[in-house]
Amino acid sequence: MIIGLVRHGQTDWNAVGRIQGQTDIPLNEEGIRQAKALGQRIADEDRKWDAIISSDLQRAHETARIIAEAADIPQLPGDERLRERYFGEMEGLTRSERVERFGSEWPVEHVNGIEPMEAVRERAHAFVEQWRHAKSDMSLLVVSHGGLIAALLPLLCESIGDDHIGNLSYSILEWNDEGWTPLLYNCTAHVQV
Repeated sequence: MIIGLVRHGQTDWNAVGRIQGQTDIPLNEEGIRQAKALGQRIADEDRKWDAIISSDLQRAHETARIIAEAADIPQLPGDERLRERYFGEMEGLTRSERVERFGSEWPVEHVNGIEPMEAVRERAHAFVEQWRHAKSDMSLLVVSHGGLIAALLPLLCESIGDDHIGNLSYSILEWNDEGWTPLLYNCTAHVQV
């Protein structure tokens, strides 16, 4: 199996540093431009994707739709397991608002209502394992969220760190008997143009 992992395009909240979590924010014009740029890159590549699937939140679903249209990839219904981490009381706050409200040295895990990171990893890993076992010969492109992808990549490949995952970051992993091998990691060359 080959799996591609893509972070959704920019939203107005991304642009000002607000934590979105599972708040359902749409792409902005820059996010649409970014999605079109990656869609064109994928359309021009030799690699062909059998299907594209995304989180059911609109910023990921719309990114997937734009890529699917540009690269002629069948789009599957959204999957809630691919949603971003739920950030509870932090959703909608900028960094300065978070510091003002919680202080500068607060552990994220103590914020009221936040989804435990282990739960995010478990649902993301369950998604990947379900597809790997059911469709081992498939090339599946997945559009999700920065926090989820950053949590999932090191879980699948120990050699991958927990680097920041930028908007429209593109990574590709291939499964073999040894495990997952990165073919491309956290590439944003298509949005630098």
